[in-house]
Amino acid sequence: MKTVIIGAGAMGSLFGGLLTEAGADVWMLDVWKEHVEVLQKEGLSIEWEGCTRIIPVNATTDMHKPGKADLIIIFVKSLHTQVAADTAAALLAEHGVILTLQNGMGNADILAETVGGRQVLAGTTAHGATLLGPGCIRHAGKATTCIGMWREGDSHPAARVADFLTQAAIQTDMVEEIRPIVWNKLLVNIGINSITALTSIQNGQLLDLPQTRALSAAAVAEAAAVAEAQGIHVATDMVEQTFAIAKSTASNRSSMGQDVDALRPTEISAINGFIVREAKRLGIDAPVNRTLTTLIETLQAHY
Repeated sequence: MKTVIIGAGAMGSLFGGLLTEAGADVWMLDVWKEHVEVLQKEGLSIEWEGCTRIIPVNATTDMHKPGKADLIIIFVKSLHTQVAADTAAALLAEHGVILTLQNGMGNADILAETVGGRQVLAGTTAHGATLLGPGCIRHAGKATTCIGMWREGDSHPAARVADFLTQAAIQTDMVEEIRPIVWNKLLVNIGINSITALTSIQNGQLLDLPQTRALSAAAVAEAAAVAEAQGIHVATDMVEQTFAIAKSTASNRSSMGQDVDALRPTEISAINGFIVREAKRLGIDAPVNRTLTTLIETLQAHY
């Protein structure tokens, strides 16, 4: 299955490297020229549990070079999804499929509108990766990836991609109902990302003060109410799950926190901002998420 990874940051490089290592025909496509040049000349360096290995990979900044692909995996930031969707539409083989494992909501819908809903898979991955520098990542943790068809239809493409990823040591389950799983991950991001980004704390420090835990819990509860109003049944213990993930990733800076640290645009619009828009559409009040969204937007406007 010829594969193109659009967005070769930490997670895109990890998946591209593991698939390549398993013998798959993979191209990694990214706009970061320095990163791509290191990948081309020296290969991808993956650090795992104190050991480092180098994997020769195919990488390019030229969207035309990979040719047609049977599978395209999207790992770009949500604000770049439309550009990635246009690129994917040009590269996708006639019976190919696109998989988004991005953070936030709205990405799969953009892809579906651009290439056709029956060709779009969505999912979540609990693998962890950190970009250490051009051509170098740290594989921070292994866990299950879940994928499914974004819109109703034959689930065979999702099952085929799940098998393909699993054979490359990326344990992947195919599920019939992917939306609740994507929403569950969204709620965790809502409870952690913006608060840690605004306060310059690590994930685990979210749990230090009762008032900070209460703020996180309120944001998660608002988002859960929006999900339920749309008939999406999220887990009933999402606040506890959010706190558990904050604890298990205690020393990490959230992705939004890293964006703020680096003075980069954040994915606030696809995370807390998505809840604000959906709440307004449904006639639900979401004051906590509205405040967190406004604060992040104000902060990044004044970098």
